[in-house]
Amino acid sequence: MGPAVASRDMNTPIRVLVAKPGLDGHDRGARVIAKALRDAGMEVIYTGLRQTPEMIVNAALQEDVQVIGLSMLSGAHNSVVPRVLELLRENGMAGVKVIVGGIIPGDDARDLERQGVAKVFQPGASLESIVASVREAAGPVGLADRPAAGHL
Repeated sequence: MGPAVASRDMNTPIRVLVAKPGLDGHDRGARVIAKALRDAGMEVIYTGLRQTPEMIVNAALQEDVQVIGLSMLSGAHNSVVPRVLELLRENGMAGVKVIVGGIIPGDDARDLERQGVAKVFQPGASLESIVASVREAAGPVGLADRPAAGHL
């Protein structure tokens, strides 16, 4: 597929990148979410632990995803998430939606959504609501023009 995707065919699975940024070493929740998204028919790329924002955005570009899911338990959400959003914009990937889950205070969650995060999930969110939010974030229309791979 070329560097630009005009629309997402209804038969094409949603592609989601699930990442664990920062130094947090606990990934059970991220793995549960990845499995739920796969069970819902989505293609999921799990990047593993200790990813930098640059690694996450580069992987999203390489994998041509519509949605990035960030699992944040370390308290670094106020620095990591804005950096991911900034890198997406800098790389012409503003059409890629970001969803965040983890231990995030309500005020911080609202601030992240004001900055452009599609949805923030707190502990106890149902898998069904997460799947529905990823579907909504991916939307019926695909990504805007994006640069060719390797521009980070």
